[in-house]
Amino acid sequence: MDSSKKYDNPNPRSTANIFSKLTFWWLRPLFLYGKNHDLEVKDLYNVSSNDVSELLGKKLERNWIKELKAAEAADRKPKLYTALQKTFLSSFAYYGGWTLFLCIVLKVLQPYTLGLLIWHFDPRATSSVTEAYMYATAVVVMIALTAIISHHIHLGQMEIGMRMRVACSSLVYKKILRLSQGTTTNTTSGQIINLLSNDVSRFDQLFTFLHYIWIMPIQGALISFLIWETVGIASLAGVFLITIQTIPVQGYMSKWTANLRLKIAIRTDERVRLMSEIIRGIQVIKMYTWEKPFEKLVSLSRSHEIDVLTLTSYLRGFTLATFIFTERTTLYFTIMAYVLYGNNISADKVFSMAQYFNILQATMAIFYPMAVAFAAEALISIKRLENFLLLEENVPLIRALPKDEKNSIILKDVTATWSETTIVSTLHDINNYIGFGKLYALVGPVGAGKSSFLQLILGELKISHGQINIKGSISYASQESWLFAGTVKNNILFGQPYDQKKYQKVIKVCALLKDFEQFPHGDKTLVGDRGTALSGGQRARINLARAVYRDADIYLLDDPLSAVDVHVGKHLFDQCINGYLKNKTRILVTHQIQYLRDCDYIIILNNGKVENEGTFADIQNKKINFLKLLVNDESKEKILVKENSIDSTSDMLSNFNTTEDEDNEPQETEELMAKGSLSKVVYWKYFRAGASIFVIIAFFCSMILGQIGSSGSDYWVAYWTNQEEMRLKEERNFIHSQHNFNTSALTDENGNSTDFRNGTVDNIKHIIFNDSSIIQNITAENMTNVNVVSTKLYGLDTHTALWIYGAFIVVSIVMTTTRNLLFFKTCMTASKNLHNLMFSCLLKAPMQFFNTNPFGRILNRFSKDIGAVDEILPRTMIESIQIFAVMSGILIQVIIINWWTIIPVLIMGFLYWKIRNIYMATAQNLKRLEGITKSPVFSHVNSSLVGLSTIRSSNAQLMLCKEFDSHQDLHTGAYSLSVSAATAFGFALDTVSVLFVTFVTYSFIIFNDGNTFAGNVGLAISQVLILCGMLQHGMRQTAEAIAQMTSVERILQFTQLDEEGPFTSDPSNKPSLEWPNKGEIKFDHVYLQYSNSDPPVLKDLNFIIQPAMKIGIVGRTGAGKSSLISALFRLSEFNGIIYIDGINIKKIGLHDLRNKISIIPQDPVLFSASLRDNLDPFHKHDDAALWATMEEVELKSAFTSLDHQISESGSNLSAGQRQLLCLARAIIENNKILILDEATANVDPATDTLIQTTIRKKFQNCTVLTIAHRLNTIMDSDRVLLLDHGEVLEFNHPYILLKNEQSHFYEMAKETGDNTMKQFYIISEEAYNNSKFNMSTEITIQKKENLKILNGNSSV
Repeated sequence: MDSSKKYDNPNPRSTANIFSKLTFWWLRPLFLYGKNHDLEVKDLYNVSSNDVSELLGKKLERNWIKELKAAEAADRKPKLYTALQKTFLSSFAYYGGWTLFLCIVLKVLQPYTLGLLIWHFDPRATSSVTEAYMYATAVVVMIALTAIISHHIHLGQMEIGMRMRVACSSLVYKKILRLSQGTTTNTTSGQIINLLSNDVSRFDQLFTFLHYIWIMPIQGALISFLIWETVGIASLAGVFLITIQTIPVQGYMSKWTANLRLKIAIRTDERVRLMSEIIRGIQVIKMYTWEKPFEKLVSLSRSHEIDVLTLTSYLRGFTLATFIFTERTTLYFTIMAYVLYGNNISADKVFSMAQYFNILQATMAIFYPMAVAFAAEALISIKRLENFLLLEENVPLIRALPKDEKNSIILKDVTATWSETTIVSTLHDINNYIGFGKLYALVGPVGAGKSSFLQLILGELKISHGQINIKGSISYASQESWLFAGTVKNNILFGQPYDQKKYQKVIKVCALLKDFEQFPHGDKTLVGDRGTALSGGQRARINLARAVYRDADIYLLDDPLSAVDVHVGKHLFDQCINGYLKNKTRILVTHQIQYLRDCDYIIILNNGKVENEGTFADIQNKKINFLKLLVNDESKEKILVKENSIDSTSDMLSNFNTTEDEDNEPQETEELMAKGSLSKVVYWKYFRAGASIFVIIAFFCSMILGQIGSSGSDYWVAYWTNQEEMRLKEERNFIHSQHNFNTSALTDENGNSTDFRNGTVDNIKHIIFNDSSIIQNITAENMTNVNVVSTKLYGLDTHTALWIYGAFIVVSIVMTTTRNLLFFKTCMTASKNLHNLMFSCLLKAPMQFFNTNPFGRILNRFSKDIGAVDEILPRTMIESIQIFAVMSGILIQVIIINWWTIIPVLIMGFLYWKIRNIYMATAQNLKRLEGITKSPVFSHVNSSLVGLSTIRSSNAQLMLCKEFDSHQDLHTGAYSLSVSAATAFGFALDTVSVLFVTFVTYSFIIFNDGNTFAGNVGLAISQVLILCGMLQHGMRQTAEAIAQMTSVERILQFTQLDEEGPFTSDPSNKPSLEWPNKGEIKFDHVYLQYSNSDPPVLKDLNFIIQPAMKIGIVGRTGAGKSSLISALFRLSEFNGIIYIDGINIKKIGLHDLRNKISIIPQDPVLFSASLRDNLDPFHKHDDAALWATMEEVELKSAFTSLDHQISESGSNLSAGQRQLLCLARAIIENNKILILDEATANVDPATDTLIQTTIRKKFQNCTVLTIAHRLNTIMDSDRVLLLDHGEVLEFNHPYILLKNEQSHFYEMAKETGDNTMKQFYIISEEAYNNSKFNMSTEITIQKKENLKILNGNSSV
């Protein structure tokens, strides 16, 4: 189905050795290449065998089917959660074992060993230097092991999340292909796109912290015991506080966030649905000048979504702030309890406790709440996916006929309906026998149920009563041409094997040879998204060719002749439907009643019932009123189409190249993708879109103050312990001096000391070397002296120290929270403003942009990119800012303690900078490629949704699933590389960090001169350890934030699209409100080409249309009829001048121009809104005027209220009803110029007559331009404009052209048959005689124009 090229690039990870995998060395070639080159899709590695979409999808599907059966047996609702559990539990459990080892062994032993190392520097320590080195080595080894294991756990768990997303997406797509048509009416494409973009993306990070939910109690209990061993009962204060702060508070907030997540999902669904409708109907929006109401509607929808997102962001901001102050607050209360119990603090206790609380905080305050939040959000997404997977499926209730049965289809007492809730059935009491090898015509007025009849045979329409029996396979051509973004050839083959002889025969009978000659790349020409690169007739014939190329027994053709010209229609009927397929069973829905004579059997439907049936002769004999239009039709004789009018002779077949030529295959328009590093301007534009300079300054001030509070509290506790240590040293020195004095005082003349002295000295030794406080076991006099000394030197009492410590904590809490809330407010405002700016710019983009960019590519920016900017970017950015603020505080403290450590800090900084630069060059490109490779997934889904009937009738589900899986694999290739690269980056940073920790740790032992404070050692090492784990996470988050900024970059790209315009006129050129009051149109040497590389589609158009003239525009498909309309509406820029009532339309604003021209488009576009909004979105008219208009188009009885909801694309109305609503729009506008762009192509003759009569009556004094395939609709025109290859061949009254047997128009008319030709003569002659526009008037006007030109030239 897809035309994109697939690349084979073996994944080096699959062949890498254990060392390469452990150190991520296998990514080195990619980083080296990405450093100097921009990565492209061809550089992505093949997806790993464990990540293949098809295999993951099948595995999950098997488990989902088992769950469906189990649920049915147990009479309960099936749970997608159970199927996911069975699919991914084993791989998830494997990483659970490693996480347990990491949390219970390594992370618990590390602070214990650190405590022993710090104690070595305490004055009371007895450990040797060798032991200190052992402790230091143990600390470093544990840090290194933690780094290696944690990175591989992280990568493995991210990959499990990715696989779950891929598997769920695959399962959703398979479900899409099985959805019943009734369900698709209620399930919007926006909802499905949101499921596949935002909902499944919740799984990406789901598993990263999930194990901490069960590890937390185990680790918490173990660490609480170790803290108890250190500080006794005081530990309860800290442990209790951190438990209260985290589990209930964070648990409640996580639950709240999950509820908000559901609201966000629903509101995002609505916005994406709205966007998808707007992108589909953009041409109509531009022509009707409806940009403003839609901009307002989208802005309202976005505000509705942002309101909930902002609340969620505030909760997230507060949670992130708690990561900073929870550990510090807990440590503060523990120390306070400890010292108020009369104990003195020491460095080994404070800093090992700080490490323990740091681990507890990480698990309880960070990982646990994030795990709960991610799990809660994922459960909401799983529920939404589950609800979608349980939607009603299409189960055809069709039985096969025996082989000896002469009929192909038997319908017995069939009653069917699209929805069980509707009161009236769509079809009822259908009894028909469709014989083998015959041509059946299905006719009837608008909304009679003709398309539903075919859907019934296809098994798409649900049978409520009766049965259908079918013999043989079916091929189907839909009423609205369904093409996917690929080549013309791929669209025709649609997975069928290529048979050159058969293929050439099919394109000949489908009148495509001449088109292939015109196409720039023949049948390898890309049709564009939804076939936008082709005309309506070309789309219809390619759609028909696909059905015809497929070998089948029964062909269901839903009005394939309506979108083509008369002579092409004749060719298709004679050569294809009644020629190539003559031995097949064919059911043809048609409004072209001239072909009914040649049909074997006619079925007339009305209001869902078979009103009459029989051969043409039978129906004529019954004198059925419906066939009154046939009375004057052609006789049985067939007027063969001239060979050269449709395609050339057999020489053309031999000239036409259908050989496989891969080199010349055209490439799809490249998606806009920035190159190189991300511009600083992107950041500035992002923040300025969200906040004023004042708010940005306030944010930076709160960040600095918050960090002063946080780092100040850390530094203060170290200062306090150092003061305690100094006091201890002074006390020890004082007691030693007292001891020496007492020794001399208590010695007898023989030099022997007393027992009292010995006891005292032993006591003092015990006190000084084996306890943390001085026990009052010495004399009162001595104790008084000790206190005097310590107070003099220490200078701070306990309460003062606690007050200062507490002040720092309060500043940290208040300012950090303020900073985060300010930041998230800025981000939400920026996101809202950027979205609205992007949408506003998109509405101003020229039609060429929409014609060359697929639907999915545009929608991707409004779903995935906006989703990233809404939620992922603010979180990663604030985490980065938070971590780097903490890191700055840490480095400043380390430098204050040991000023010479500035040298290794600078070396470390340089290495970080180099690693970051190497990584960022690759990471940004990988993130861009990830965004680009996601677009085809959305385009494919959207295309599949539109063409479900065709896909199922062609049994192409398997092929499309494979195509979807290949799109997913390409995206997985980009995503998994992005995750691996980020992990490798973190690992490289941790390697440098471990080296720095090693240096700092050993330096204290090496340079210890006996005066090193344990408090300084504790502060430096504990802070550097925090730095080690935090820095790589911070750098990775920074890299992730920069990578996510590519989404902002992609959004900003859409704000710099080429613009149409200007939309409003300059005051000097602004036309009057009454303009145009006549409706005269003049084309003056008009040329139009869609791009500089394409040939002109309109060439030197020169003609004048007088006021109130009725003009019929005819010509072969692709002749330039629709391009002429594009020029008139200025949807494409042109050379030359078009005047309306003497005003050059290039000199006035687009809205002033388009507002004054009404159009009934070729494809009627309706939006999922009320009937009133579809008719009059500006609400300029009252209800009475709208009802009066509805009555004029005979639709009043079809609706009970103007608030009646129209489904997406008007799917709950027939094609004819949609067209009549578009006519009603034109009547309401009441402009002087009306254009009908093949407006009656899809309606029955009666509705056609109604439309023509209404136009003649309501637009009698207006200029009407009618692009027509049915010549009878323009025979009473004042002029016929015949175009061919963009040039005017003929421009005259139809009667004059019919009189001239050499005219091209005569040739076209002749193909309709002799009887019709006679009728044309009568109608055109009558119109000519009654015409108020005679040729002499026109000649006079033309002479005046020529004179003006001559005068202008002579003046020059």
